[in-house]
Amino acid sequence: MLFVAFAILIVVGLAVAISADAGAVFGLTQTQTASAIPLVVIGTLVASAVVGRRHKLGEILSGFVIWIAIGGILVLGYTYRGDIERMGQRVFGALQPGAAIVDPQTGNVHISRSFGGSFSIDTTINGTEVPMIFDTGASAVVLSHADAVSAGIDTKSLRYTIPVQTANGTGTAASIRIDQIEVGNIVRRNIRAFVVEDNALETSLLGMTFLETLSRYTVSQDSLELHD
Repeated sequence: MLFVAFAILIVVGLAVAISADAGAVFGLTQTQTASAIPLVVIGTLVASAVVGRRHKLGEILSGFVIWIAIGGILVLGYTYRGDIERMGQRVFGALQPGAAIVDPQTGNVHISRSFGGSFSIDTTINGTEVPMIFDTGASAVVLSHADAVSAGIDTKSLRYTIPVQTANGTGTAASIRIDQIEVGNIVRRNIRAFVVEDNALETSLLGMTFLETLSRYTVSQDSLELHD
């Protein structure tokens, strides 16, 4: 079976080279390389029959079929590796709502809808992870007092003079500038935002001062997609 395994590795290598558009392989064009694959298969059968005379032909053929199946799976996995990666990321996002999943081909960021119905997004503000709620109704990014402290903002020096309406009722907020905010691979700097008084807001809001910097964003039934 060593001949079979070695031949399968050669066939997989040739198929990968063709799929990757690698140009000439061992001096052969892609067409010539593709034509060589059946010859490798036939040669392997002959070599297996000669070397493996002590084994029944049926055993040789069954082993050959198994190795062919393994090689086929490897070729298919390599050919559709991008689709498989995206599928895995979507499954991960569905199992962990809030995770900002970056599409490797488009660079767009996907977020799955949370179990409560909203889009909770794992962001990073000034190097600190801050969970936020996607909110087009918020005119700006709004940080809770606790999140602002975690992000290194000096809340004690702020002036809370701007009236705001939150889920907990009417409160006051202070205007600030966020040095850096990240969502997946999307990075924005010097973003205008508000910090609300302590206990005025449970979860920070990803509002329009961030969203309007995007080329666009799309919302479907179960997912949110942000375009840099």
